[in-house]
Parts: sequence; C-alpha cells; structure tokens
Amino acid sequence: MNDVRRARLPWLLVAASVLLAVILVYTLLVAYLPAKRRVASLEKELRGLYMQEAELHTKVAQNENRQSQRDQQLIAVTRERDALARRLQELEREIESMRRR
Repeated sequence: MNDVRRARLPWLLVAASVLLAVILVYTLLVAYLPAKRRVASLEKELRGLYMQEAELHTKVAQNENRQSQRDQQLIAVTRERDALARRLQELEREIESMRRR
C-alpha cells in the first residue's frame, strides 16, 4: 500500500505543477500584457498632457508680460495726460489773466 501512495504522489505534483503553469500563463497573457499596454498608453497620454501644460504655462507667461507692458504704457499715458491737463490749465489761467489786463 505504501508503494501505491508513492506512485500517486508524483502524479499529484505533476498535475499541481501543470495547473500552476496554466494559472501563470493565464495571468501573464490575460492580465499582465493588456495591463502593460494600458500603462504604456496612459504614460503616452500623460506625456502629451505635460507638453500641453508646458505650452499653456508659456502662453500665460507671455500674456502676463504683455499685460505688464500695457500697464506700464497706461501709467505713462496717464501721466502724460495729467501733465497736459495741468499745462492746459496753466495756459487758460495765463489767457484769463491777459484778458483782465
């Protein structure tokens, strides 16, 4: 009876090994490879998004620079307008004083 058990044990190990190999192949082909492809696809999409983000940051910086220049120009034009308005008032006072004489 001992000999019968020894003969069955290796076949049980062989069957378990084959089952383990089938599970491993199934996991590799059905789960791992599609997941690996999906990861590669997501990485590619992420790189594209990073490129778009960099472009948007560049555009924002350019727009901020333009806005800064416009603000400086507005300040300069406002000062010039104020100076011209003061000069106009001075000239109007001079004309008024000349008319009174």
